[in-house]
Amino acid sequence: MKKLIPAILILAACAGGGWWLVKSGKFASHPEGEIPERLLIKAEKRDIDFSVEVAGDVAPSFQLEIKSEVSGKIKGMHVEAGEQVKTGDLLAEIDDRDLMTEKQSVLTEIDGAKLEMDKDRRNFDRAKELFEAKLISREQFDNLSSEFDIAQNNLVRAQRKLEITEEKLRKTKITSPIDGTVLTLPVIEGQVVVAAASVNSGTTLMTVANLDKLLVQTHVNQVDVARLKVDQEVKLKAESLRDILMNGHISFIAPVATVKSNVKGFDIEATIENPNARLRPGMTVNLNIPIARADSAVSVPISAVFRGDGNKKVVYVRNGAATERREVRIGVTNFDYAEIKDGVQEGEIVMLIEPDHPNIEAAVPAHPTGSKPSGSKSSGGSKKQRSS
Repeated sequence: MKKLIPAILILAACAGGGWWLVKSGKFASHPEGEIPERLLIKAEKRDIDFSVEVAGDVAPSFQLEIKSEVSGKIKGMHVEAGEQVKTGDLLAEIDDRDLMTEKQSVLTEIDGAKLEMDKDRRNFDRAKELFEAKLISREQFDNLSSEFDIAQNNLVRAQRKLEITEEKLRKTKITSPIDGTVLTLPVIEGQVVVAAASVNSGTTLMTVANLDKLLVQTHVNQVDVARLKVDQEVKLKAESLRDILMNGHISFIAPVATVKSNVKGFDIEATIENPNARLRPGMTVNLNIPIARADSAVSVPISAVFRGDGNKKVVYVRNGAATERREVRIGVTNFDYAEIKDGVQEGEIVMLIEPDHPNIEAAVPAHPTGSKPSGSKSSGGSKKQRSS
């Protein structure tokens, strides 16, 4: 008898809990024709926006990596990060002592080539007179003529070597090719740098960019990119400047897909129009790209639209105690609402779940909405979202 008492208490508790669930509506079974009000909603007019939302990084529309065309030790850095520079401003200098020594050597070589050429010219002039007087052979004249030509060639070669050395000396002074702002300075004075050439990329001395024109670089998945086009308007808001809304337009859509973070998509660039002065390269910006909009459209929650036969869409309209299944034509949708172009009129009641009782009156096809009945306009339903 003592063993039966706990079992009886447990059964009583279960029965009491079940009675409470039924009374509270959390585990209620609804009689035929009875639908809880929380599962019913009225079709209303509202504005619906459909847009793609992605995040991207701010970057200058034009920037250059400044590199030296000659190798050597950095003699001096004449700018700092964040400093604005003009075209032709001196940015850095490479130690030119080795090149100055090379120049002196070439100048000596030129002096020797001039002396050699003067001697061979005199020999050639005498040989020409003797050859015309038939006092030397043709072979001797030709040999002296060739020596004079070689001396001239040596002088020209030495002079070209001087030009090359002087050009290298000019390149030890690195000037800005554009107006802009110094973004980065990855090197310091005294560091040895490698010249940029066709066989190597060289050492980057600094990065200079024009911050008057900024763009946002992002990656859009292959589903959404089909809805985008060049010159399409976008709205931008920086994470660090939430109170500032900026405008822009798509300036580039990559022609070939790439995979980033295991997502296949396309690189997109959007140019920012009149960027805020506080906006800086590297900041994260959220792009909102409007795709479609429906103003004052009869709409229902997206959860009230169900799959019908094939690709058709249906809703369940409540009419008194009866439920009518209607095919509808969907327009603009977002995560919250769907525009109903045909099938439901403003003010009609629709169900948020499919009914599981037999009291359904099929009405296919649904009657057209025709002229939209008058009613108040609700704009609170629009929500910007990224398409799925």
